[in-house]
Amino acid sequence: MARLLFILFLVALAFTIFCVVDVALTDKRRIRALRKWAWVLIVLIPIIGGVLWFMLGKARKDGGSQFRTVAPDDDPEFLGTLARDEQQDERIRLLEEQLAELDDDDPKK
Repeated sequence: MARLLFILFLVALAFTIFCVVDVALTDKRRIRALRKWAWVLIVLIPIIGGVLWFMLGKARKDGGSQFRTVAPDDDPEFLGTLARDEQQDERIRLLEEQLAELDDDDPKK
């Protein structure tokens, strides 16, 4: 029984340390309800503090928040730059052809 209590104590301690580090490293824009220092104090309450932190204090990255990353093929701005790049490449190719035609002219004329 003593071993089980010791293991549970170690697990609770590790979870508390993990939560304190997580609060400290989380961007303040993702922290809800309280300030960061208040969450550090709450997280110091073993188990309950960490559970409260993950349920109430830390905003999720998904769910339509401003932290959502968009893949390049889903980003309209990126796709627009691809079209512009293709147009610029086509203009450059045409200008190179015109220059090549000018270079091919006989200089004695």
